[in-house]
Amino acid sequence: MIVATIAFYIFAGVAIAAGFMVIAARNPVHSVLFLILAFFNAAGLFVLMGAEFLAMILIIVYVGAVAVLFLFVVMMLDIDFAELREGFLQYMPIGALIGLIVLLELLLVAGTWTLAPEVASLAASPIPPMAEVTNAEAIGQVMYTQYVYFFQAAGMVLLVAMIGAIVLTLRKKPDAQRQSIPDQVARTAETAIEIKKVEPGQGL
Repeated sequence: MIVATIAFYIFAGVAIAAGFMVIAARNPVHSVLFLILAFFNAAGLFVLMGAEFLAMILIIVYVGAVAVLFLFVVMMLDIDFAELREGFLQYMPIGALIGLIVLLELLLVAGTWTLAPEVASLAASPIPPMAEVTNAEAIGQVMYTQYVYFFQAAGMVLLVAMIGAIVLTLRKKPDAQRQSIPDQVARTAETAIEIKKVEPGQGL
């Protein structure tokens, strides 16, 4: 129990410090690296809670795909971050106002928070004992039975968002040669072949 408590404080402390450095670091590459560190520590907290499946997904999906993709994009794109920071002071009052509102909301939540012993009995899908099913199987039973329609709806929303992002960022060049599948399928021998008579001693 003491080891688990010490591990919790270590993981939580490093995760908070890494999260602060994500927004405090001046170099965007360092920010992404601190973000990866925060994800690893959050995965450690999931392991301490017995949610090893969520910890694995956090490392594989977020660290292995999303965070590394951010790192590659930041390193490959030639972004002038000094130019992006020029309008920082211009939006400082709006940002401070939004931050103050969020802080007040957090204080209200923390001030009205109470521990209700009967909350555990109100769970729609209580977690079965670990001896019966594993953590991954328990999540699958809940996700693909009671919440299957919400799961599919979330997938459709992400698909539409991905298509919208591709359409919005697509830039068509008028002088670029593009392939037209219908025109190629509709071609005949008369339109595909052009016979030219070349006289002796003359080129095309």
